[in-house]
This record gives sequence, C-alpha cells and structure tokens, in this order.
Amino acid sequence: MTLYLHQDDKILQLSSIVADYLLFALAAFVFVQLCYYLFFFTKLAFYEEGANYGNELPGVTVLVCAWNERENLTELIPLLDAQDYPEFEVILLDDRSDDGSEEFIREHIFSWKHIRYMRINDQFSHITPKKYALTIGMRQAKYPVALMTDADCRPTSNHWITAMTSRVNQEKDIVLGFSPYIKERGLLNWFIRCETFYAAVQYLSFALAGFTYMGVGRNILYKRSVFFANKGFYRHKNIYGGDDDIFLNEASTRTNTAISIAEESLVYSVPKTSWQSWYRQKQRHMSVSTFYRMRNKILLGLLSGAHIAVWMSGIAILIFGLITRDIYILQGLGILFAARWIIQWFLLFIINNKLDKTVEWFTFLFMDFAFFIYYLVFGFLTFTRRKPRKTWN
Repeated sequence: MTLYLHQDDKILQLSSIVADYLLFALAAFVFVQLCYYLFFFTKLAFYEEGANYGNELPGVTVLVCAWNERENLTELIPLLDAQDYPEFEVILLDDRSDDGSEEFIREHIFSWKHIRYMRINDQFSHITPKKYALTIGMRQAKYPVALMTDADCRPTSNHWITAMTSRVNQEKDIVLGFSPYIKERGLLNWFIRCETFYAAVQYLSFALAGFTYMGVGRNILYKRSVFFANKGFYRHKNIYGGDDDIFLNEASTRTNTAISIAEESLVYSVPKTSWQSWYRQKQRHMSVSTFYRMRNKILLGLLSGAHIAVWMSGIAILIFGLITRDIYILQGLGILFAARWIIQWFLLFIINNKLDKTVEWFTFLFMDFAFFIYYLVFGFLTFTRRKPRKTWN
C-alpha cells in the first residue's frame, strides 16, 4: 500500500512539473505574439493619415497589366479614365489576350481621354510575362510616378490617384495601398477576406515601423526612378510573382516608404471562387517569400511560428488539464488566452474599422483558429521554391 502511494506521489509530482513547463511555454509564445501586437500593430491601429506630404501633385502613369480580361476591362477602364487628377495617363498593357480585349479597346480608345493601349506580342524564356509587361510600361510612361493595379480591381472613388500620390514627397518614394476583396457568401470568401486583412495588418504595420517587406500589386505606387535605380525586376525576372514583394525587399529602406489607407485610396478586387484556384495563388505567393531579406524572413517566421505554438501548446494544456483534472493549469490556460484575445481583439477591431471593416469583428476568434490551421498546413511552402509559371493565373 505504501508503494502505491509512493508511486502516486511521483506521478502527481511529475504531472505538476509537466504542467509548469507547458504553462511556461505557452506564456513565452503568447509574449512573442503580444510583442508584435504592441510594438508593430499599434502603429497601424493609431496611425493618422494627416495632411498631404507633398505640396504639388506629380504627374502619374497608371499601369494595368491584362491577360484575357475583356469583361473586367469594360468596368475598370471607365473608372480609371474618370479619375479626378490634374495630370495622369493610364497605360493598358495587353499581354497576348485572345478574348477580344484588343478589339474592344481599339473600338473605344478614342472615347477615353487618358487611356493608352499597348499590345505585347513577345514572350521570352528569361523573364515572366507580367514583369516584362510592367517593364515595358515603365519605359514608355510619360510621368515620374507609377501607380499599379490589376484588371480585376475597382477603385472606390475618382480620387484614388490623388489619395495614393498625396503621400509622395522627396523622402517618400514608395506608397503602399490596401486592396480588400469584394464580400460574397461562403467560407472561402470569408477566409480570403480574413487572410487579406491580416496580411495588410502585417505589411502596413511593418512599413510604418521601417521594415517594409511587401505591398500588393493591386494597389501600389513608386517613383520610376526607384524602379530603374534598382534595375527593375532584373534580379528575379524569371520568378513568377514578386513584382510587389521581392522588388520591395530590394528597393525599400527604413525611411522611403509611406502608406495610404484613406477610404478614397482603397481598391477592391474580385476574389477567387474555388479552393483550387485560391490554393494555386497561395503557392505562388509563398514560394516567392523565400527570396525575402533575412530579417523579414525572421520577423514573419517568428510571428507565424508563435501563432502555431500558442495553439499547439494551448491544446496540449487543455488535454493534459482535463485528464489530470488540474484546475490550476486550466485556469492558467484561460488567463493567458483571455489576455491574448482581449489585446488582439481590441487592436484588430480598431484596424478593421480603418480598413473599411473588411472582416466581421465577431469572427475574429474563428479567424485566429483558422490561421493556426492555415499556418500549420501551408507554412512549409514558404521554404519551397516553385517553378515559374508562364500564365497570369
């Protein structure tokens, strides 16, 4: 009998040690996440756009790359042509479209005031089609500032160019905008909007902290002088993607990047409608991240890694606490997650309001768990280099 009691004491003592280690690990991972929230994300949460940086608005060339986008162009071109801005042009870069895009544009080109059309028939093995098209557009542009968007995008106002360009001055060469996705029904659409929102929270916050690592090609601006000073896309010309993140990893500094999140600066995009097409898109995005600066890899890796670790250690503590009926470890679990969720919800709620309420606030907790699954399943793709694709999708 004494032996059994002695063994029970050892088991209880071991359980107590395991519980302490689990709680300590969880607290450490929560601390890492909260450092990001309190040091980086607060910069965006309490960011005020303020007055325009520049005294004069420079001439702007808007570049739109398109591959079989006739239906989208019929909606986008009138919105771009109607922009209220003193001096601008729009160059449509048509990459070998065979859906009637060329016929539509040539039929209506004289009814638009600011539209220029360029048909690109060449294709080269050493450079991807979109980067080649953008390079041609940069060379042919009339104005010193280039503003990029995609054919499936829709500016929310006729002051989009003004809202983006007003952040440019002698020190600010790059402006990052936000491009949310149109809200539709379904789990895929909800997750796409969540992922887009949280990605924006990261890249906009990091830019404000002087650690710019990406923007989105659907809504990004930079001076053409910066493009040519960094040799354009030369160092990654054969990598499909990267025109909006690998390039910024090379061209951005701690002081030359601004952001614009005013309502007039938003550009909405048409989301993917199938899990397969979304999966292919994420494969491409994650594969180019392997070319980021090491500091950016570390910062992003720690953030996603801590997210995974918080949930894994939390689930382990929950299972262990239920099996051992240890009320103290369950209380510790509850306190740590509650503190984390309160800070997380508070800051994301503020940022979400600034970013046109992209995500329903009451789904933040579900979003938190969804990202745990997302990072766990797709995280390894960030270290996988994919073969460059030769199509736009």
